[in-house]
Amino acid sequence: MTVLLSPSNDMHTTTAGFSPEQLAALSAPLDRAKVQTRQQAGRSLAYLEGWQAIAEANRIFGFDGWQRETIALTCVNQSERSIGRDGRSGWGVTYTARVRIRVGAVIREGSGAGHGIDADLGQAHESALKEAETDAMKRALMTFGNPFGLALYDKQQRQVTSPASSTPPNTRHRLSTQRPGAASNAKEKGGLEPLDAATVQTILATVRRLTRPELEGFTKAFRKRFQVPAEATSIADRINQRRHHDWIEAFLLQHQTMRQPT
Repeated sequence: MTVLLSPSNDMHTTTAGFSPEQLAALSAPLDRAKVQTRQQAGRSLAYLEGWQAIAEANRIFGFDGWQRETIALTCVNQSERSIGRDGRSGWGVTYTARVRIRVGAVIREGSGAGHGIDADLGQAHESALKEAETDAMKRALMTFGNPFGLALYDKQQRQVTSPASSTPPNTRHRLSTQRPGAASNAKEKGGLEPLDAATVQTILATVRRLTRPELEGFTKAFRKRFQVPAEATSIADRINQRRHHDWIEAFLLQHQTMRQPT
């Protein structure tokens, strides 16, 4: 049986199950530096990227403190369509998904949809299902508080602050050791602080353990996310900032979760 906990009836469970540090982090304002915007139907929409939501869950709940499960994934549309300015033949695919997030005894669920357009039918399906799962995951995580985008549902965004005024505490250590002094350096913002050599080597060693298809998918996603020029033969020397570490961390966790049987 599915247990859905709403804000009106889960306060006792949340208070009893979360540490004071976690409660403080969940109620802290959302850092505006983590918010992205896009144009849709003539309006500017604010949102969190999927990797950012995963990184926040790792930070607040711990890498082993939460679970994500896709409990429903349905293809609701597959149709031929023209793509691009030249009107090439292609496919449009849409999926709906429902994802369950479990943090201790607290369970939340969210629904989402994803769309894929590609000349290759398989690529269109892959894009659509990944987008649907990510959308559903973000909607489920959003119910935990501001760091997961809840603050964006307030049209006035009163709980969205500037980067300088938002310093939520870290509740768990990261997988790799943070560079000494990085947290106290106020000039290093937006994940641009450099990684130390040991951290970079740890990341590269982890990535190299991926299977060939996984490695190709990771490389393609990294190049797209950080706009690595096509002429660059390798991305290894591009992994040198905290934002790269956080994105890779979230990518690997999401990929691992998707491989788990549902």
